[in-house]
Amino acid sequence: MDDPFDKGADTGTGSLLRQPKAVWATAGASVVAFMGIGLVDPILPSIAKGLDATAGQVSLLFTSYFLITAIAMLVTGFVSSRIGGKKTLLLGLALVVVFAGLAGTSGSVGELVGFRAGWGLGNALFVSTALAVIVGAAAGGSAAAILLYESALGLGMACGPLLGALLGNQSWRYPFFGTAFLMAIGFLCITVFLKEQPKPARKTSLLDPLKALGHGGLASAAISSFFYNYTFFTVLAFTPFVLNMTPYKSGAVFFAWGVLLAVFSVFVAPRLQARFGSLKVLGGSLVLLAADVLILGYGSHTTAVVCTILSGAFIGVNNTVYTELALGVSDAPRPVASAGYNFVRWFAAAAAPFFAPKIEGWSNIHIPFVVAAVTAALGALVVLVRRNALTHEAEELEPRHAVEDSVAVFAN
Repeated sequence: MDDPFDKGADTGTGSLLRQPKAVWATAGASVVAFMGIGLVDPILPSIAKGLDATAGQVSLLFTSYFLITAIAMLVTGFVSSRIGGKKTLLLGLALVVVFAGLAGTSGSVGELVGFRAGWGLGNALFVSTALAVIVGAAAGGSAAAILLYESALGLGMACGPLLGALLGNQSWRYPFFGTAFLMAIGFLCITVFLKEQPKPARKTSLLDPLKALGHGGLASAAISSFFYNYTFFTVLAFTPFVLNMTPYKSGAVFFAWGVLLAVFSVFVAPRLQARFGSLKVLGGSLVLLAADVLILGYGSHTTAVVCTILSGAFIGVNNTVYTELALGVSDAPRPVASAGYNFVRWFAAAAAPFFAPKIEGWSNIHIPFVVAAVTAALGALVVLVRRNALTHEAEELEPRHAVEDSVAVFAN
């Protein structure tokens, strides 16, 4: 089997840098869009202090963002199949510019949470369409376009916390203004350089993603991923309060976390799958993630830092394998299956930031990580129990498609 990461494989890497301006404009805006996910991580304590808010109130920045993102999964395909890719991108960018800018002017945590929700809607519209636009406009085939988009994803996830730290060290408001400014540039570039993309032959209905979840295999992958994502976003949204570091130091920690996430998602996971199989890799990675967050919750401060960074490796592997399973396990079109899968899992991303501080208030600072370890183990248990629904498709999936599928699930 060809390995797309070997130098001799046909990945289109020779043409990766020779892309039309429209592709670079969309890829650049994609970097900023993915930066928005972890942008607030290093400044959560600063926001809490600046707005006289509790950790639980500030964590709602993630809850509102991902709750709207989850619901928007049912809407994005409906919108883009009717107004076209370019207009959907511009609509999403415009919403991000407006709501990110408004977030920087917030006078209360309630206003900030509300503006962050609007930001989530814009981001969902943008990232759900960007991959299709890049593939349609790229030179060198889909492989080069996918590699470029995946690079944008990894760069954004890694640099979001870093930008948040650099700007947030002066004021917690600056990262929001900075994001609005960068997305405004992206809006102008896409307006100028991107031509309208052809509309899909078939319009997507609002119920198509929900109907796709009627397939047992896809539902199993979504439920397992729901448990896993609770663990993922406990680390992302609650750990900054546990580490209690300056924006610079917290940004460095989550930058390292993001680098591991990107490297293990793109390069390591496909090789592990080729050697051990998708379900064994996923089950093992989930168990290791459970152990990691448990140690994070009970270890020293230095141990917590190390475990936070290390979790990026397990999260990167899990993201890739879950995506392959979600997109290959049913006969639904990939965009529809991806939308249904993401509709379920993003609810966990919204739940974890809400419940983790409450659990701490009911008990102590260690218990939120115990819960996160349990949910990661539950994700592994679902994979084990439902392996018959997942095994056939998992065995037939080619690991070399991991990059393409990983991008597609983030995009939808």
